[in-house]
Amino acid sequence: MHVNLPKAILGTSTLGNLYNALSQEEKTALIEAYVSLSDKPYFFDTAGKYGAGLALEALGKGLKELSISPEDVIISNKLGWYRVPLTTGEPTFEKGIWKDIKNDAVQKLGYDGILACFEQGNQLLGGHDSRFVSVHDPDEYLAVATDATDEEKRYKEILEAYRALFELKKNGKADAVGVGAKNWRSIERLSHDIDFDWVMIANSMSIHSHPKELAHFMKSLADKNVTVINSAVFNGGFLTGGNFYNYQMVDETTKRGQELLSWRERFYELCKKHSLSHVAVALQFGLTAPGVNSIAVAASKPERLRATVNMVNQPVPADFWKAMVEAGLLEDGWF
Repeated sequence: MHVNLPKAILGTSTLGNLYNALSQEEKTALIEAYVSLSDKPYFFDTAGKYGAGLALEALGKGLKELSISPEDVIISNKLGWYRVPLTTGEPTFEKGIWKDIKNDAVQKLGYDGILACFEQGNQLLGGHDSRFVSVHDPDEYLAVATDATDEEKRYKEILEAYRALFELKKNGKADAVGVGAKNWRSIERLSHDIDFDWVMIANSMSIHSHPKELAHFMKSLADKNVTVINSAVFNGGFLTGGNFYNYQMVDETTKRGQELLSWRERFYELCKKHSLSHVAVALQFGLTAPGVNSIAVAASKPERLRATVNMVNQPVPADFWKAMVEAGLLEDGWF
């Protein structure tokens, strides 16, 4: 099935205190800023992993404070992480990036595990149930397998999770089943066993990193009427000036770190030379990648979010892409 989504959907990792702790008032202001620029239904992408459920809670509270009806909202909840009490000094599931959160999270997959995540997610949302469901980070779940036998066991657990999700859809508790992952190869593998309604490609298709094999795969999804969402097109904030690349701190003393920083500096200089915003350019590349229907955007300040959503509708001149190729910043053949 093909799902019609707005060009820009709101990713809610910042509502879970990604990198910085925000007050509920600040989070509600972000939601309000997005709603002011989007047509109904408003689309929010969230996950139990974001702040160990904090993003779900903050989203639900914000929507309630703004008196936004559940009928006017679509929420995508990427499932697989379940909130548990915090018993250590900091959360154990992703150290160093979630700030001031009061809970921990554990991964739960399989048939029963994913249903538990679904029910808890809707409880945390407090009245705005998720209608788009998916397994979050199946790539990471497979990557920690101890051997081939364990890997196969984990893959079967993921397939069982999808059996549960498609039952939710069949019973009218969900509208669309998808997947979100950073390693697109895991999505490719799963697509041979599962007929997805939508996929979210994260951290993989950006102006800095855009494998040709991924482009072909995304085009094949679109050809099968699968809705493609491109997420994290700034490589975890790096392309907008942050210190993290795909959630890993950039170390300028290493060759890899120096290469990343050099590329970003040259990219910024070229954008400035053409009087273009580097943010707008990165957004447009992410949106015009093969098969993409929507792009997930996020910000920690309302004014930045408004600017970002507005940039989604700003075209980039063809001569700039040519200049990117000539500068060695983009492979030929993309535009």
